[in-house]
Amino acid sequence: MTQTVQANELTLQDVEDRFSLSQVDGMPFFSEYQVDVSDGSNLDEYNRRQLDQARTDFLLLAKAPIQEEIVKLVVVSPVLSAAGFYRPPYHLVAEKQVGLAFQEEDEILRGRLDILVLNQSLWVTVLESKGKRFNVLEAVPQALFYMMGSSASQNTVFGLATNGSEFLFLKLQKGNSSQYAFSRLFSLLNPGNDLYAVVSGLKQIGEIVTRSAIAA
Repeated sequence: MTQTVQANELTLQDVEDRFSLSQVDGMPFFSEYQVDVSDGSNLDEYNRRQLDQARTDFLLLAKAPIQEEIVKLVVVSPVLSAAGFYRPPYHLVAEKQVGLAFQEEDEILRGRLDILVLNQSLWVTVLESKGKRFNVLEAVPQALFYMMGSSASQNTVFGLATNGSEFLFLKLQKGNSSQYAFSRLFSLLNPGNDLYAVVSGLKQIGEIVTRSAIAA
């Protein structure tokens, strides 16, 4: 009898086995995100102020229990806005909502993964937890699962996974031997403001996938 495995039950090992997928080192495979963009010099003053305010608001709110919907509004929405993803040529679509549950010692952690499609070659996954915060890596198996199923005409698909305080870029190269890699981890707890790098990376990758779509 064929067993159906739900996307929310997948581990990273499950996804690798299911799709013959292997992880490789980010350099030089993830060359699209190997430039230094962390100083925000390629962002205008308005966007830098917007991102500084988002980080400040998050750190203030994080001192007490915080609803994850608020995290998304405070942090994720300004990031997508500053990156230009609310405007053409991008078309933001809420593709999926995946319920998550993990057993940890004597408790079950529950959460939700919102999967947003900017186009079929660029996906954003927003991990929301109820109670205890989830590590952003919990979003990676589901992100790769849906990226592998993307109908993009290009074999290279990019993703961004976030839990509101941490951000991780993904690159997936589909083929006979599919491979994927991570960027470094960006965190609002780091000195400075890593949101500059996140927005700059989204802009950079967005331009790449847009040019590829036009060329195709």
